[in-house]
Amino acid sequence: MLDVRRLRLLRELARRGTIAAVAEALAFSPSAVSQQLSVLEREAGLPLLERTGRRVRLTPAGENLVRHAEAVLERLEQAEADLAEARGGLAGALRIGAFPTATRAIVPAALAALARRHPALEPMVSETDPAAVAHALRAGDLDVALVHEYDFVPASQEPGLATEPLFVEAMYLAAPAGETPGPAEGPDPGAALRAHARAPWITATPGTLCHAMTVRACEAAGFTPRVRHQVDEFATVLALVAAGQGVALVPQLGVTGPADPAVRLTRLPVRRRTALAFRSGAGAHPAVAAFGAALRAAVPPDLVASRAET
Repeated sequence: MLDVRRLRLLRELARRGTIAAVAEALAFSPSAVSQQLSVLEREAGLPLLERTGRRVRLTPAGENLVRHAEAVLERLEQAEADLAEARGGLAGALRIGAFPTATRAIVPAALAALARRHPALEPMVSETDPAAVAHALRAGDLDVALVHEYDFVPASQEPGLATEPLFVEAMYLAAPAGETPGPAEGPDPGAALRAHARAPWITATPGTLCHAMTVRACEAAGFTPRVRHQVDEFATVLALVAAGQGVALVPQLGVTGPADPAVRLTRLPVRRRTALAFRSGAGAHPAVAAFGAALRAAVPPDLVASRAET
């Protein structure tokens, strides 16, 4: 009989490419991962792995077993959801990943509603960049997470995960108010960006979706941004813009609050889309479903309305 824990290790190896990466993600030693995969090969009765230097490649039999593992793990998530439903009453930890703007603007209201309806449930929020969510969900470090994608950075299909759309935001070009205004909003997002092609830019840190979005949007407009500052918190980004330190792309949730007269915002025909992500089969889990319902109720009306724009 194949061990489901070893199947999970094989699936992670297929995604991460090295035993060391699997060990780091799942808090095992590399030798323990290698040992468990060797046991899985003995259980399967044929080679599942081929070593090429430091990397390990799956054999055709290994790749086929990973596809079965995805189905098995999804059914286990469904079984856990059914058991939770049968127990009745939500209790215990719910590990939530959320990016900073959602953590500030939407998640607190959702958690307050969740506490009123399910006082025994213990939501635990960790700020997590969407680029890191897939591994955290598959590793079991998170149960549910908010993720986003941009027009210039579409989300990739992640095996073993499912998503449900939540809301859509507009994107803004933030520039110092004293600068010569660029083109107003129009069908070509590149026009406003090209007006600042020679300006210093403020981006998120490399490796984040927000950083990739700014770079790709500028490249699509015909230039590479000259990055001066790398900052992840949009409130800080806007403060730097107000100080004349550069220009930046900021989502709608990042510009909430009193308008700063030192910052000029130009709405662009570019969108950021946010979704709820969870392991395949876990969407029916009562805790995941309750958190999703609380989130939807907490979304500001202007974001809900913006869904019709796309």
